[in-house]
Amino acid sequence: MTAPLPRAIAHCRAWLRRALLALCLLTPAVQAAELLLSTAGDTSNLQHFANALAAARPADRVRVVPLNEMPPLDQMPGDTRLILFGQAALAWRLESPNGPPTLVLQVNKTQAHGTLSQRRPANLSVLWQDPAPRRQLRLLKHLLPNATRVGVLHDRHSEFLIQELRQAASTLGLEIVPQGWPDTRDNKAVIRLLGASDVLLAVADDDLYNTLTAKTLLLTSYGQQHALIGPSAGFVRAGSLASTYSDQNDWLVTLDHLLDQAPAQWPAGTYSNTFKVLGNPQVARTLGITLPSDAELARHLLQGDTP
Repeated sequence: MTAPLPRAIAHCRAWLRRALLALCLLTPAVQAAELLLSTAGDTSNLQHFANALAAARPADRVRVVPLNEMPPLDQMPGDTRLILFGQAALAWRLESPNGPPTLVLQVNKTQAHGTLSQRRPANLSVLWQDPAPRRQLRLLKHLLPNATRVGVLHDRHSEFLIQELRQAASTLGLEIVPQGWPDTRDNKAVIRLLGASDVLLAVADDDLYNTLTAKTLLLTSYGQQHALIGPSAGFVRAGSLASTYSDQNDWLVTLDHLLDQAPAQWPAGTYSNTFKVLGNPQVARTLGITLPSDAELARHLLQGDTP
């Protein structure tokens, strides 16, 4: 004989309560955290980022504190997560080995190389501002499928990037042709590299790629019918062919993903999980290159993306 309906419902409800309790015990509770955002100098722009982060993570407490008003690193509560912006903030964080878990943004590898040296502090993760090398090379290969020799200018500060580029290029059938450029007032090194390569790939080195070098570098390259890829969206607007880049929304997605993890799982350095592409149609027409839309290029690169 089956149990009366009310008794069966009671048994079902009791089983459901036990199942939900077991599920709660298996699932770790999400702990609210104190997210402390800081940078050297003016923090007004940082407040906009903080507002967007607070909207994305309503359970956390988000505050902006100027770097010169920050409390001592070793006196911060255990639930604090530091989110620092810029090289000066990174240097400040390195002053103490006992600081709270920290994420650093708006620093490229060349800037951080001298500051970090060989140090890899615990509880510190840098979100590299550089475009991911393999993404840049895949973009280059897609736009210029016949190019195989990729010229890369560097100075003593950015020479260490060549190894990572070579590793990325080896899986794509590309050859990296490095060329030192110790004096940006002399374009002989650029001309030499143009003769030894099919296309130029710019690295994130502000000493080489800036408002003072842009005109000479771009005119020299295009005079030899060589395209320049990278190093940023700003440089694409100035005259390079195309680049991948990450904006505030992309960094918010990456931050949100990392903050959901235990700090012990954070990588020492990482590129943004998401990105966009910007191309320069006028430059493409000048060089006779077919340039798909930015959205189409991004969709292509997202297929099998491994930064």
